[in-house]
Amino acid sequence: MNPAPANASRPSRFRAWLEEHGSKLLLFARQQTRSIADAEDILQNALVKLARKVEEGTFVGDQQAWLAFIYTQIRREAIDLGRKDDRRRKREELVVEDRKTLGSDIDLPHFENSENMDETRRILEVGLKGLPKKFSEVIYMKLWGERTFAEIGESLDISLNTAASRYRYGIEALRKQLATARLNGDL
Repeated sequence: MNPAPANASRPSRFRAWLEEHGSKLLLFARQQTRSIADAEDILQNALVKLARKVEEGTFVGDQQAWLAFIYTQIRREAIDLGRKDDRRRKREELVVEDRKTLGSDIDLPHFENSENMDETRRILEVGLKGLPKKFSEVIYMKLWGERTFAEIGESLDISLNTAASRYRYGIEALRKQLATARLNGDL
């Protein structure tokens, strides 16, 4: 019979500690977040960080110190989540504004039907083709692929902030092209 490893009691010790404090921690997390799902996520993230520190041996302190660490970590996770949500909401509001600026009456399916293409579509198509690839690919993925900036960033191996910036810069370039075309009487 193999002897149990020295850290075999850790999971049961941790489980007992979590059973004792888990509901209080979840309640605290719920007070820090906008939904129960967010509370569960940040509590899980905090617990994972604690478990890793304990497992690595980098955590100094007893189970009372675990509690203090978790409360602090829940608060930090909630603040980070709130900031991420606020930044995402602002980016999404910019996208809505960009779509309004382009005109909600402009239907840009994929420029497939060239016979019925009006002048605005022609200018936008030329404009999109004339944009640097890094801008046009983000615009295509966002508008026609209906992908989030996070998904675009992952696909292109860039950050979601970079994807959002490229989208904004590309839309601004298209907006300028439309304004120029209007001034020149092309529209």
